[in-house]
Amino acid sequence: MPDDESTPSAGRTMNYGKEQVAVYRTYGTPLEGVGTIPESTFDGRDNTLFGLEVRIQVEGEEFLPSFTEGDNSMVVATDSMKNFVLHHAGEYDGATVEGFLEFVGARFLETYSQMETIRISADELPFEERLVPGEEDGEFEPSDLVFRVSDNEAAFGEISLSREDGEPTIVDHRSGVTGVELVKVKDNSFTGYVQDEYTTLPERENRTLYVALDVFWTYADASQALGDDPAKYVPAEQVRDIAQTVFHEHDVNSIQDLIYRIGLRVLERFPGLESVEFEANNRTWIEVRDDLEGDGKVLREPPRPTGFQQFSVHRSDLEEDAE
Repeated sequence: MPDDESTPSAGRTMNYGKEQVAVYRTYGTPLEGVGTIPESTFDGRDNTLFGLEVRIQVEGEEFLPSFTEGDNSMVVATDSMKNFVLHHAGEYDGATVEGFLEFVGARFLETYSQMETIRISADELPFEERLVPGEEDGEFEPSDLVFRVSDNEAAFGEISLSREDGEPTIVDHRSGVTGVELVKVKDNSFTGYVQDEYTTLPERENRTLYVALDVFWTYADASQALGDDPAKYVPAEQVRDIAQTVFHEHDVNSIQDLIYRIGLRVLERFPGLESVEFEANNRTWIEVRDDLEGDGKVLREPPRPTGFQQFSVHRSDLEEDAE
């Protein structure tokens, strides 16, 4: 029930859950039928190995006595939550991170009436097929058995559900791709910023730019995030590829400029999206030598602290940019 002045927990933070639940599923349902875009070769995935690290957070008025009186009679142990997630990984017949989260979250609400709302999120644990010799001499092809654990970018999903007319209903959602790290060796600048007595950073007309990105997006229709209609689903791989393509194409004068351009392109390619949000981090290397032949430079790691940028781009921005 919603908090009001008559409920003991009105205005109080009260939730609990389980995090870092690692779950792996082999031979899941393939993701097929996604739309293609000019910036990416991605057109689906086999889901031969599907890994997630899941976080579950539940709320409900009936949990209050466990905090105030030590009464655990309505508490579902977080170890049971972990087992619940692991079991339902075998029941899910969809193909996306978000779809799995909605499936498991809805099953929680259907199973435990004391849970009024649930927020469930996951980071993909990515794996990459390894190349092995093919049938032809000198030919290599992806193995369907051997995978490499990847430290590269990963998909992210978050789904919040509550009950509406007794049925689990999505009330909030967010999709994303995290851990994108890109280095562009030239054709980046940073000029025209405030110059005063605190400024020691020189303007740079042509710098090597190293940026780390987490990108998140929301759909106008939250049900499209689940991937039941693959043609309307936005794969993390395609958003990643848009980011690197825009970075390649433009001589950007700041990371702020870069993420705005990426956001516009994502919204242009995916009409079903409502907004795109960024967390960017500047990890640009410091020049040690720029006197080498041609464009050659010697660079070193930047010292702490590092700069960051947060920004959201909405469909109205795309409409204004088109005018």
